Amino acid sequence: MRSTPLLFAAAALGLVASLPAIHSARADGKTSRPDILSVAEIRPKMKGYGLTVFEGTKPERFEVEVIDVLENFRPRQELILVKTKHPRLEVAKVVAGMSGSPIYIDGKMIGAYAYGWTFGQEPVAGVTPIRNMLDDMMRPLPDEIFGWPLKTIPAPRERLSASAQAAGGKARFRGAPEQYDLGEHAAQLAQRRQSTLGGQSAPLVPVSTPLLIGGMTPDSVAAANDLLGPLGLEPLQAGGGGGTKPGAPTRYEDGGAIGVQMVRGDMSAMGLGTVTRVEGDRLVAFGHPMMEVGVTALPTAIGQVHWFMASQMRSFKIGSPVRPVGALVNDRLASIVVSHSAQAPIIPVRVKIHGVPGAPRSEWNFEVAHDKFMTPAFLGVSLGSALQTAAAERRDVTWSAKSTVRIAGYGDLVLEDYGASPTGTPQTQELMRSVLVRAAGALLNNPWQHAFIEAVDFDIQLSFSQDVQRLRGAELLQPELDPGEPARIRVTLESFGAPTETRVITVPIPRRFAGKKLDLRLEPGYAVERERAAPESLEDLIANFTDPIYPARSIVVSFDAGSSGVAHRGRIAENLPPGAVDALSSVHSSINPSRFGTQVRHVASTRQFVVGEDSVSVRIRPALR
Repeated sequence: MRSTPLLFAAAALGLVASLPAIHSARADGKTSRPDILSVAEIRPKMKGYGLTVFEGTKPERFEVEVIDVLENFRPRQELILVKTKHPRLEVAKVVAGMSGSPIYIDGKMIGAYAYGWTFGQEPVAGVTPIRNMLDDMMRPLPDEIFGWPLKTIPAPRERLSASAQAAGGKARFRGAPEQYDLGEHAAQLAQRRQSTLGGQSAPLVPVSTPLLIGGMTPDSVAAANDLLGPLGLEPLQAGGGGGTKPGAPTRYEDGGAIGVQMVRGDMSAMGLGTVTRVEGDRLVAFGHPMMEVGVTALPTAIGQVHWFMASQMRSFKIGSPVRPVGALVNDRLASIVVSHSAQAPIIPVRVKIHGVPGAPRSEWNFEVAHDKFMTPAFLGVSLGSALQTAAAERRDVTWSAKSTVRIAGYGDLVLEDYGASPTGTPQTQELMRSVLVRAAGALLNNPWQHAFIEAVDFDIQLSFSQDVQRLRGAELLQPELDPGEPARIRVTLESFGAPTETRVITVPIPRRFAGKKLDLRLEPGYAVERERAAPESLEDLIANFTDPIYPARSIVVSFDAGSSGVAHRGRIAENLPPGAVDALSSVHSSINPSRFGTQVRHVASTRQFVVGEDSVSVRIRPALR
């Protein structure tokens, strides 16, 4: 890997400005702000109004009437129940995207529109008290978020420090980084959210956040919904982008639309909500968490609303960004906190598709939020969309991808990935399991130090030339062997429009397996990973992603070696003699080599990519003494 300069955006200057010059002072549930009404002063039948954007960028009023207050709804948090009155709300009821709409009684703010009932028949909403949201606003922030400096820029080539590891810890993948799996990561976050807020089947839940997706295929939107739906985000096909529209507002305002941008550019994805209260540089919004990950750094934008879409299940706003402003810096139980002056780190991504003449588009350029979960999630979703747009084919296809991940202070990590399919272009779900997505997730969730991804390039070559052979079957020419005699396996390979091919793979069997029965597994080379020692540092992790698989055009025959190997300090040793593992262990340290079962592998080259797998069993006669 070659060394590259550290390419931080100038946007890093002053990521978070100082706290608002207002100090909270509570006495019997009251605050010192004269324009706020405490929960203790709220009574049933009180009437007031709320502010939200029905269309465009300007907030409009809707009427409200207090039903009652639910005490101890959350720890140290009440919930105010209100009826809403407006011609659009009589039809739409509770609306996703209205989360955060400020509610006023007697001209004083009481909180934010935030909770509702799925399939509710009345326009009734739960209001998060503004006191809890202001507590979130006043929380101090660390000096760094994911290694991204809040106040200074590191010197060029400087590796990011390991400080502030607790920042965003709730979003971290719980597992070994080299075993990163996007689906498992999403399941972990969904489980934690359910334990805190209740599942989607709970009677009263946060109003979902519409995640408005533009420039992506329906397949990718469906994949995004599988990942993000259980997290309270509702992916919807819509428009989007990432630029600034002429005449767009320059600052947020109470009741205005706000978007959290996960992707922007040729593709886009934005969570839409409403600003509750602006104080100085900071604001609070939503009235509930987006993902409740704590300290974070995600790009935000002033939004505009195109329309309210009414639905019996859950109505929602459709909108788009009009001007990028600031960053989400804290995601708490009662609100999200945004700073006007903050600018979150982003990852420029370029996707280039080759081998599809006449494709409507072959190159995409966009930016993805730099986040432990959102980065791998939207890399996978975006790659799948680009591939389906360029080549939605349903015929034999092989593909090879080369990805370049630029890591601050470590240079370029070059990844290679291969695949073959008799049913057509890979779907989004397959790209979500690609080496690039797994590497990005592993890097950003590593437990040793912050890894800052500066850029990603993804080049994929498709071939529709019937370069695929199906492994139809395998059989042993001799079911029993003498010690030291090789196993000969006849494999049958089928290709479309070509004669069936048979060939014999000769697999050496060491004499030490005399008297044993061996199960021989046959798999495509691109599906078999080489043994690697568990990484013990970020450097080890990066090295493990170099040349991780066997040759793509090959069949790998594997069987259990019947002996132990050890992994220690980034290295592996296989087929050790008895007692060797114990000899390597120390009674003076709890950090000892880890054992694993070793495999014997034999690689047989093929002319084409192979799909399918098989297995055979062979007996080795006992050795004659």
